Amino acid sequence: MKNIIKTMLLVMTFITAITVEAQDKKANNIDNSNIALQGYSPVSYLDLGIAQKGLKQYKSEHNKIVYYFTSEDQKKAFDSNPNKYLPQYGGYCAFGVYAGAKFRPDPNKFIVENGKYFLFLYNIELDAQQLWLAENNHKKLVATANKNWSKLKSTYN
Repeated sequence: MKNIIKTMLLVMTFITAITVEAQDKKANNIDNSNIALQGYSPVSYLDLGIAQKGLKQYKSEHNKIVYYFTSEDQKKAFDSNPNKYLPQYGGYCAFGVYAGAKFRPDPNKFIVENGKYFLFLYNIELDAQQLWLAENNHKKLVATANKNWSKLKSTYN
């Protein structure tokens, strides 16, 4: 009987771990290596207002997600307050979330507003950053995107 209980507990722990991992992948735009932002530095976006690829010698893990930085100072800034530097909508395209869907953004297409940064899809057919800016109502777009994100973050879409 004890072995059955132990086995059941082990299985339940395993299922919980898989569920948590799946949730991370639903709510965060990460690759199979759990790397966020395609290796771009979250500190560069927010503190410098530029997109910069991080370096493998400067990386941190937060909530099982890996972030890269351009320097030890950036890494320290992130480590001291990681939530400040997390991308909006798990790193998915902000305009896509506003429209009710998840799209992988171009890491070079972003805006910084009110101490947060928002990433956008960009391809030959669509420049989501320009669509967002053309609306000229950041507050309204964010309010709708936030409402949509509360549902989208738990889907694979």
